[in-house]
Amino acid sequence: MNPMSARHALRLIAVLALLGAAVFPIYWMFVTSLTTSKDLFATRPNLLPTFSELHVYADVFSIKPVAKWLLNSAIVAVGTTVASIALSIFPAYALSRFKFHGKGAIGFGLFTTQMLPEAMLVVPLYAIFAKLALLNSLGGLILANTAFTVPVVVWILKGAIDGVPLEIEEAARVDGCTRLGIVMSVVIPLIAPTLAAASVIAFFHGWNEYVFAQTFITEDRLHTASVGLAGFVGELSTPIHSVMAVGFIYTLPAVAFYLMVQKHVVAGMTAGSVKG
Repeated sequence: MNPMSARHALRLIAVLALLGAAVFPIYWMFVTSLTTSKDLFATRPNLLPTFSELHVYADVFSIKPVAKWLLNSAIVAVGTTVASIALSIFPAYALSRFKFHGKGAIGFGLFTTQMLPEAMLVVPLYAIFAKLALLNSLGGLILANTAFTVPVVVWILKGAIDGVPLEIEEAARVDGCTRLGIVMSVVIPLIAPTLAAASVIAFFHGWNEYVFAQTFITEDRLHTASVGLAGFVGELSTPIHSVMAVGFIYTLPAVAFYLMVQKHVVAGMTAGSVKG
């Protein structure tokens, strides 16, 4: 085997190993969901799914409102994503293009928001949301999640806008384009890959968030899937195969969303790394 073929084979093995490491937890979750309680603690684990136990998926939908949980999670995740992008574009543009007093302090303030854990802010936010009648509201949950994702998204978009040449904006201004028109018709299309990467971050935060969803939502019909999944854990026993079934279902939409935008995510992560 020549050196080039050996390197290609090693590279292929490394890629397959990484792919297996990424996919195996999801596969094992699926296998566990189809494993009976008797076989779950057997000496030899069953590495292949037992498709005769597929009824567990129908069972969890009949026992718990899993579909409603998933819908609520989707509403929160999509709402958080849309709100985060909409509220971050113009602050990111201002930090990138304008010079003003306090610019550094504002940037530092955005960073400091990430130093505070959600659990520390639950009590004051709960009091504020109670006065504003935002408890037991998916809109309130979207607002809380957006407050945590906006600072991150602003900095991501700012870095992308820094890489947009000023000459392109100047040419658009010469053609009579307004500042708003430049942002909407010139800047946003050029940073579309970074917008996709920022959308993934916001979506996953809204989809996976648990602390606010558990605290601010007390009505069963408004529970998100993260809270509903935790509800399967019992005081005396936990139906592990049911938990894994719901967990597998809960994982699929997030994985599907990432696969849809992963090409743009990779482009957004590398945008601006090379100047030409």
